[in-house]
Amino acid sequence: MSELTPELDIAIDRVRSEVAELHAELVRYGLVVWTGGNISGRVPGSDLFVIKPSGVLYDELDATSMILCTLDGTVVEGTPGSHRSPSSDTAAHAFVYRNMPEVGGVVHTHSTYATAWAARGEEIPCVITAMADEFGGPIPVGPFAIIGDDSIGRGIVETLTGHRSRAVLMANHGPFTIGRDARDAVKAAVMLEDVARTVDIARVGGDLVPMPQEAIDALFARYQNVYGQSAGAAPAQPTSSQQPTAAQDAAEQPTHQTPSQPAQQGATA
Repeated sequence: MSELTPELDIAIDRVRSEVAELHAELVRYGLVVWTGGNISGRVPGSDLFVIKPSGVLYDELDATSMILCTLDGTVVEGTPGSHRSPSSDTAAHAFVYRNMPEVGGVVHTHSTYATAWAARGEEIPCVITAMADEFGGPIPVGPFAIIGDDSIGRGIVETLTGHRSRAVLMANHGPFTIGRDARDAVKAAVMLEDVARTVDIARVGGDLVPMPQEAIDALFARYQNVYGQSAGAAPAQPTSSQQPTAAQDAAEQPTHQTPSQPAQQGATA
């Protein structure tokens, strides 16, 4: 490939740092064990992406250990990390980037509940509002494919093209998620495992109650277009008559809970 420009170098470094840091989130949320799983991120404005090295422990990952690849999965020689082998899922990630230009991040895990659904070859039905919000419907199952070439990537693209879901359960393998960037794809992976667990627990107690399609559509549209803070929006300030007391202020503070996952070593295939 042609020589990297200073501007492109800056973009690459930014993606390297983000992808390296995001791997810690997979460990934090209990989505990986040992060296399994991987994250990649497309370098904006280029035909390049950054991906985790193969078989390296998660606590050994940093920006310089991430591997820069072209969209055919070839390692860019002479760049940081290029002396290592990239993730064994690199061909799958590359195929997604080549065929889904809107995708800026790809994540693969073997998270317990999502992988259990994949082992059954069963889609996760959309029966809770959180799932309608995030995925807009059921989580589909992709075809069984052997790792090593672009067969997995082909299955991901074929399954998710024209589908609202940003997650697919590759049969007998595990989940892959996509996003507008690497962080968005990680969010999808976290939410996928959460809904996979909830729906699995729910059906132990009896039949699942389906949601009307119009409700799913409305929830998805709201979450994608209305939910959250708009750029530059400032929080409304209470008037003097609405100022909360110290006791009220303390009572209204949200309680944040971080999943208590063991500090397991995880990395990618």
